Amino acid sequence: MRSPMLGEFMGTLVMILLGDGVVAGVLLKRSKAENSGWLVITTAWAFAVLCGIFTALLFGSSDAHLNPAITLAAAIQRHDFSKLLPYAAAQIAGAFCGAVLVWLFYLSHWSITEDADAKRGVFCTSPAIRNYPANLFSECVATFVLVLVIGAMSSKLVLSSGAPAGFGPYLVSCLIWGIGLSLGGTTGYALNPARDLGPRIAHAVLPIAGKSHSDWAYAWVPILGPAIGASAAGFVLYLIGA
Repeated sequence: MRSPMLGEFMGTLVMILLGDGVVAGVLLKRSKAENSGWLVITTAWAFAVLCGIFTALLFGSSDAHLNPAITLAAAIQRHDFSKLLPYAAAQIAGAFCGAVLVWLFYLSHWSITEDADAKRGVFCTSPAIRNYPANLFSECVATFVLVLVIGAMSSKLVLSSGAPAGFGPYLVSCLIWGIGLSLGGTTGYALNPARDLGPRIAHAVLPIAGKSHSDWAYAWVPILGPAIGASAAGFVLYLIGA
């Protein structure tokens, strides 16, 4: 039953359940975590990625990308694009299902939360200041850092024998936390087309009480930005033989 596709699906599902789950806890009314702030969100997202990676490994994905941008960077670095579309499909599907579970988990809180933008913010990212070139640049740079540093963490140019077995996911989790704290304030640091697109589709189709539009005018930014940043970082890693 274990397979790479199932691993990417389940890992992304768990990541979104926990990641969007903390956003729901902070933004929705009468949650015990209401108004607990950015530090709580960034910390829990780091743990969400950690849990997602281990879940993906459990279900059969030795890559545990959980992110089409990571898969794209790996494809550029290795000159092998065979996994890109299958992985991306599994990751988006997992993100969609994880978002549906968040909606069900917080079902009693949607109708008492008046802020429609906050409800949408549980599912997908939005800019603090809407300026598309600046927003795109933010996502490009943050994803470039993500891919470059992950590449460094796994490169024998840094550690000749590689990172200790099982330690890599903890390093990636710390990286996600650091990016969220340092570079996440402008756009909400999507870093991941599946993380944004799957839940945005869920927001669009679910009968969420009092919701507004799903802001499709912005949706291209957290898709294109991570793709550009990851492509650039993947090419750099290829050039230096990481």
